[in-house]
Amino acid sequence: MVKRKPTLFEAISCIVVMAVLVGIGFGIFRMRVEPLLIASAAYAGFIAKRTGMNWEEMEKAISEKIAKAMPAIFILFTVGIVVGTWVYSGTVPMMIYYGLKIINPKFFLVTAFMITAIISTATGTAWGSAGTAGVALIGIASGLGIPIPIAAGAIVAGSVFGDKVSPLSDTTNLAALVTGVNLYDHIKHMFYTTIPSALIALVVYLVIGLKGMGQLAIPETVSVLLNTLDSIYDWNVFLWLPVVIVIYGSICKKPTVPVMLVSSVAAVFIGMFSHGFTFVDGINSMVKGFNVNMVTAQGFDPSSVIWEVTRLINRGGIMSMTGIAVIVFCAYSFAGIVEETGCLSVILESFYSKVKTVGQLVVVTIIGSIILVFTAGTAFISILMIGELLKEAYLKKGLHLKNLSRTLEDAGTMIVALVPWSTSGVFYLATLGISPIDFWMWAIPNYLCIIFAIIYAYTGFGIAKIDSDSKISCEIIKTIEKPS
Repeated sequence: MVKRKPTLFEAISCIVVMAVLVGIGFGIFRMRVEPLLIASAAYAGFIAKRTGMNWEEMEKAISEKIAKAMPAIFILFTVGIVVGTWVYSGTVPMMIYYGLKIINPKFFLVTAFMITAIISTATGTAWGSAGTAGVALIGIASGLGIPIPIAAGAIVAGSVFGDKVSPLSDTTNLAALVTGVNLYDHIKHMFYTTIPSALIALVVYLVIGLKGMGQLAIPETVSVLLNTLDSIYDWNVFLWLPVVIVIYGSICKKPTVPVMLVSSVAAVFIGMFSHGFTFVDGINSMVKGFNVNMVTAQGFDPSSVIWEVTRLINRGGIMSMTGIAVIVFCAYSFAGIVEETGCLSVILESFYSKVKTVGQLVVVTIIGSIILVFTAGTAFISILMIGELLKEAYLKKGLHLKNLSRTLEDAGTMIVALVPWSTSGVFYLATLGISPIDFWMWAIPNYLCIIFAIIYAYTGFGIAKIDSDSKISCEIIKTIEKPS
């Protein structure tokens, strides 16, 4: 069969089928998302067959797409190891313990946002921030009687904010690389949308807190929780060492995965020498996560532990992340076929043909990015594809490419955390115990960035034009304008 491009109807139908299957099946009936994504991939395969692709080509496209996801999966499994060992060492429980004693409920949301933002900026990963400090903060929120959806929204918002502006972040570096923009110019230009969004969120979080959210008096359950943690762990300064290792590694710009693994190894030895846990249980905490049944020292009876404690500390390990990895494979099966057939480029080209103004161009960038984020479940694909497809359009309108790189992150990095079936959405469900369906409205900066991006595009404020210093942009324009 002769290969051809899919028609616009065929291309859009792939997106519509996926949206309907996942939206109704997962969003309404709460079905498992894996078979829904596989069914979407099957339909995309049907369209691919109509365009002349054979199974071997589809299989290759899927394999190549999954291969590109492996760095993210490495981080995913590493975070599972970190969570398990940090609970084993007492690092996360210590954060919960002192957090419950120190943090004022009125300022919890502001504190949660600031802590996760600082950690993710330092480490370059929202997952690492949410999987460590975020887990502790969710435990604190539960103890203080703060609604979990609001707490999770603030935690995710802070984590993604820091990830977005960190020079160590993979998506931040990717957006700058794809558009040919200097990394730090890209980060500074993102402040136009990121800072106002964060400030508005902080004001909202502060107002909610001052209205009396949470309990000022420590309830009996929290008292029991604190006493139980106190009996399990021996609090000491060495419990901070895993955190110090991660911060030191980020400051020295060391690779994220090795640094987190070193931190985990240190956590195992801390758990052994500080609390009397066994080495075997330390290794098991890396794989299956920490379990309160590992605590047998000093005559402690694990069966006496209340549910609130086990819910907080029975967590982590590589196995806790395998479900997310399976969803990644299912999502990339769909994304690989859709991308290889050219469905995405057909849709974007149809949008671009109607673009007349700068405002419309930014809106098309946002719409295209959101479509790809909801389709593929990752920001990497939207940044790569939209960046490549629309780069020329920005230059032809005399716009500096840092406008494009900023918008790619506004509608990609920020939005992917709110997609329930995305790798990020499933990760937050696994670590924080709540789906983006329930907390998205409280992750305020994640969607405010888009609103600011559109306002700037139509008013001209914060929109950089090409000047003589924009060497890369000018060279590309000359190439575009060169007669064939």
